[in-house]
Amino acid sequence: MPRFGKRSKQRLVGIDPRLREVLDRLIDIMDVTIIEGIRSPERQEELLKKGATKTKYSKHLEGKAVDLAPYPIDWENREHFYYMGGMIRGIAKQLGYYVRFGGDWDSDGEIKDNNFDDLCHVEILG
Repeated sequence: MPRFGKRSKQRLVGIDPRLREVLDRLIDIMDVTIIEGIRSPERQEELLKKGATKTKYSKHLEGKAVDLAPYPIDWENREHFYYMGGMIRGIAKQLGYYVRFGGDWDSDGEIKDNNFDDLCHVEILG
């Protein structure tokens, strides 16, 4: 059964407990790795300058977002990322939470209307 590795666990420290609950259930279903959890304002600014983010005020700053990927990571396998995003949204809905996935920012089910794909990003709202 998949479980979070030491590095992933460290990257989950301080994130919103509701988001952690969703991810704890996800890891029971599929193997994922946590890429980044909480960010400093300096790290966010660095990513903004690189074009890796579109906002200065990310949910990462509040601990309400994580970047994660199906493991083993294959950045070319978009389908696997969409599967992960769907699983996360389904788990969150079962728990009564609302999450937003970077592969479908407006959560309308239409993935071709995104102007910025961030397939490894998930954030909890509310």
